[in-house]
Amino acid sequence: MKKFLVMAALAICSFANAQKGTILVGGSVGYSSETRTLANNEVKNNEFDFSPKVGYQFHDNWTVGGEASFGSSKTKQGVNEEKFNTTQLGAFLRYTMPLNPTFSFFAELGLGYQSEKNKTYEGPVTTTFEGDGMYVGVTPALFIDMKKGFGLNFNIGGLSYGTINYENNGPEYKNFDFNFGRTFNIGVSKNF
Repeated sequence: MKKFLVMAALAICSFANAQKGTILVGGSVGYSSETRTLANNEVKNNEFDFSPKVGYQFHDNWTVGGEASFGSSKTKQGVNEEKFNTTQLGAFLRYTMPLNPTFSFFAELGLGYQSEKNKTYEGPVTTTFEGDGMYVGVTPALFIDMKKGFGLNFNIGGLSYGTINYENNGPEYKNFDFNFGRTFNIGVSKNF
Protein backbone atom coordinates (compact mmCIF):
# COMPACT_ATOMS: atom_id res chain seq x y z
CA MET A 1 0.00 0.00 0.00
CA LYS A 2 2.86 2.41 0.84
CA LYS A 3 4.52 1.72 -2.52
CA PHE A 4 1.26 2.48 -4.30
CA LEU A 5 0.86 5.81 -2.44
CA VAL A 6 4.46 6.80 -3.19
CA MET A 7 3.98 5.96 -6.89
CA ALA A 8 0.71 7.92 -7.00
CA ALA A 9 2.38 10.94 -5.35
CA LEU A 10 5.26 10.80 -7.83
CA ALA A 11 2.83 10.57 -10.73
CA ILE A 12 0.91 13.63 -9.53
CA CYS A 13 4.15 15.63 -9.03
CA SER A 14 5.49 14.60 -12.44
CA PHE A 15 2.35 15.66 -14.28
CA ALA A 16 1.96 18.81 -12.17
CA ASN A 17 5.37 20.04 -13.34
CA ALA A 18 4.47 19.69 -17.02
CA GLN A 19 1.05 21.31 -17.08
CA LYS A 20 -0.42 24.41 -18.59
CA GLY A 21 1.23 27.63 -17.46
CA THR A 22 4.73 26.25 -16.84
CA ILE A 23 8.02 27.50 -18.28
CA LEU A 24 10.34 25.05 -20.05
CA VAL A 25 14.10 25.71 -19.94
CA GLY A 26 16.44 23.33 -21.69
CA GLY A 27 19.27 22.77 -24.07
CA SER A 28 22.41 20.87 -24.87
CA VAL A 29 26.13 21.46 -25.05
CA GLY A 30 28.76 19.54 -26.97
CA TYR A 31 32.52 19.49 -27.42
CA SER A 32 34.84 17.30 -29.46
CA SER A 33 38.57 17.29 -30.10
CA GLU A 34 40.45 15.19 -32.63
CA THR A 35 44.10 14.92 -33.64
CA ARG A 36 45.21 12.82 -36.60
CA THR A 37 48.23 12.53 -38.88
CA LEU A 38 47.65 13.14 -42.57
CA ALA A 39 50.56 13.00 -45.06
CA ASN A 40 53.12 13.49 -42.25
CA ASN A 41 51.23 16.57 -41.00
CA GLU A 42 49.33 16.71 -37.74
CA VAL A 43 45.72 17.87 -38.13
CA LYS A 44 43.94 19.19 -35.04
CA ASN A 45 40.21 19.78 -34.97
CA ASN A 46 38.15 21.24 -32.08
CA GLU A 47 34.37 21.73 -32.15
CA PHE A 48 31.99 23.30 -29.62
CA ASP A 49 28.24 23.89 -29.73
CA PHE A 50 25.66 25.27 -27.30
CA SER A 51 21.90 25.12 -27.91
CA PRO A 52 19.65 26.79 -25.28
CA LYS A 53 15.84 26.75 -25.42
CA VAL A 54 13.07 28.52 -23.46
CA GLY A 55 9.35 27.89 -23.89
CA TYR A 56 5.93 28.45 -22.38
CA GLN A 57 3.52 25.53 -21.96
CA PHE A 58 0.21 27.15 -22.93
CA HIS A 59 -1.72 23.85 -22.88
CA ASP A 60 -1.17 20.52 -21.10
CA ASN A 61 0.39 19.10 -24.29
CA TRP A 62 1.60 22.18 -26.23
CA THR A 63 4.69 24.34 -25.69
CA VAL A 64 5.87 27.31 -27.77
CA GLY A 65 9.17 29.11 -27.37
CA GLY A 66 12.47 30.36 -28.68
CA GLU A 67 15.58 28.39 -29.53
CA ALA A 68 19.16 29.22 -30.42
CA SER A 69 22.27 27.34 -31.41
CA PHE A 70 25.86 28.57 -31.44
CA GLY A 71 28.61 26.44 -32.96
CA SER A 72 32.30 26.90 -33.52
CA SER A 73 35.01 24.72 -35.02
CA LYS A 74 38.71 25.19 -35.66
CA THR A 75 40.92 22.98 -37.81
CA LYS A 76 44.68 23.46 -37.92
CA GLN A 77 47.15 21.72 -40.22
CA GLY A 78 50.68 23.12 -40.10
CA VAL A 79 50.44 26.87 -40.80
CA ASN A 80 46.99 26.53 -42.37
CA GLU A 81 43.93 27.11 -40.22
CA GLU A 82 40.16 27.17 -40.76
CA LYS A 83 37.59 28.66 -38.38
CA PHE A 84 33.89 28.00 -38.87
CA ASN A 85 31.09 29.63 -36.82
CA THR A 86 27.36 28.98 -37.02
CA THR A 87 24.39 30.70 -35.39
CA GLN A 88 20.71 29.76 -35.43
CA LEU A 89 17.92 31.84 -33.88
CA GLY A 90 14.33 30.68 -34.14
CA ALA A 91 11.12 29.45 -32.60
CA PHE A 92 9.74 26.02 -31.79
CA LEU A 93 6.38 24.35 -31.24
CA ARG A 94 6.32 21.13 -29.22
CA TYR A 95 3.56 18.56 -28.74
CA THR A 96 4.10 16.29 -25.73
CA MET A 97 2.30 13.01 -25.07
CA PRO A 98 2.85 11.53 -21.57
CA LEU A 99 3.30 7.76 -21.69
CA ASN A 100 3.44 7.30 -17.89
CA PRO A 101 4.60 9.43 -14.92
CA THR A 102 8.28 9.08 -15.92
CA PHE A 103 8.33 8.93 -19.74
CA SER A 104 6.88 11.30 -22.34
CA PHE A 105 7.17 11.35 -26.10
CA PHE A 106 7.35 14.69 -27.89
CA ALA A 107 7.63 15.96 -31.43
CA GLU A 108 9.06 19.40 -32.06
CA LEU A 109 8.88 21.72 -35.07
CA GLY A 110 11.61 24.36 -35.17
CA LEU A 111 12.23 27.11 -37.71
CA GLY A 112 14.23 30.29 -37.96
CA TYR A 113 17.25 32.22 -39.20
CA GLN A 114 20.75 30.81 -39.55
CA SER A 115 24.15 32.26 -40.44
CA GLU A 116 27.62 30.91 -41.12
CA LYS A 117 31.07 32.46 -41.19
CA ASN A 118 34.08 30.60 -42.57
CA LYS A 119 37.59 32.06 -42.23
CA THR A 120 40.54 30.30 -43.85
CA TYR A 121 44.19 31.17 -43.23
CA GLU A 122 46.54 29.68 -45.82
CA GLY A 123 49.94 31.11 -44.96
CA PRO A 124 49.67 34.90 -45.45
CA VAL A 125 46.34 34.70 -47.33
CA THR A 126 43.07 35.07 -45.39
CA THR A 127 39.73 34.27 -47.02
CA THR A 128 36.35 34.95 -45.39
CA PHE A 129 32.94 33.68 -46.48
CA GLU A 130 29.73 34.80 -44.77
CA GLY A 131 26.19 33.73 -45.49
CA ASP A 132 22.73 33.48 -44.02
CA GLY A 133 19.49 31.70 -44.65
CA MET A 134 16.69 29.79 -42.95
CA TYR A 135 16.09 26.39 -41.41
CA VAL A 136 13.13 24.20 -40.54
CA GLY A 137 13.17 20.84 -38.80
CA VAL A 138 11.02 18.20 -37.13
CA THR A 139 12.49 16.16 -34.29
CA PRO A 140 10.79 13.36 -32.34
CA ALA A 141 12.24 12.68 -28.89
CA LEU A 142 11.77 10.93 -25.57
CA PHE A 143 11.70 12.82 -22.24
CA ILE A 144 12.61 11.03 -19.00
CA ASP A 145 11.46 12.88 -15.86
CA MET A 146 14.26 12.40 -13.34
CA LYS A 147 12.76 14.47 -10.53
CA LYS A 148 10.17 17.27 -10.25
CA GLY A 149 10.13 18.22 -13.93
CA PHE A 150 13.92 18.00 -14.39
CA GLY A 151 14.79 15.46 -17.01
CA LEU A 152 16.72 14.21 -19.99
CA ASN A 153 15.70 14.46 -23.64
CA PHE A 154 16.84 11.78 -26.10
CA ASN A 155 16.50 11.82 -29.87
CA ILE A 156 18.01 9.80 -32.68
CA GLY A 157 17.68 12.25 -35.53
CA GLY A 158 14.95 13.98 -37.43
CA LEU A 159 14.03 15.69 -40.65
CA SER A 160 15.45 19.10 -41.60
CA TYR A 161 15.82 21.55 -44.47
CA GLY A 162 18.06 24.61 -44.59
CA THR A 163 19.44 27.23 -46.94
CA ILE A 164 22.55 29.42 -46.86
CA ASN A 165 23.18 32.23 -49.35
CA TYR A 166 26.76 33.53 -49.27
CA GLU A 167 27.51 37.24 -49.77
CA ASN A 168 29.25 38.80 -52.80
CA ASN A 169 27.60 36.52 -55.34
CA GLY A 170 28.84 33.49 -53.44
CA PRO A 171 27.32 30.04 -53.68
CA GLU A 172 23.84 29.13 -52.47
CA TYR A 173 23.45 25.93 -50.44
CA LYS A 174 20.28 23.97 -49.89
CA ASN A 175 20.37 21.02 -47.54
CA PHE A 176 17.73 18.35 -46.94
CA ASP A 177 18.59 15.89 -44.17
CA PHE A 178 16.70 12.78 -43.14
CA ASN A 179 18.92 11.38 -40.40
CA PHE A 180 16.85 8.98 -38.27
CA GLY A 181 19.19 6.53 -36.58
CA ARG A 182 22.38 8.29 -37.75
CA THR A 183 22.67 10.72 -34.82
CA PHE A 184 22.15 10.50 -31.10
CA ASN A 185 21.54 13.61 -28.98
CA ILE A 186 21.01 14.07 -25.27
CA GLY A 187 19.71 17.30 -23.75
CA VAL A 188 18.40 18.44 -20.38
CA SER A 189 15.26 20.39 -19.54
CA LYS A 190 13.33 21.66 -16.54
CA ASN A 191 9.70 22.73 -16.20
CA PHE A 192 9.07 25.56 -13.72
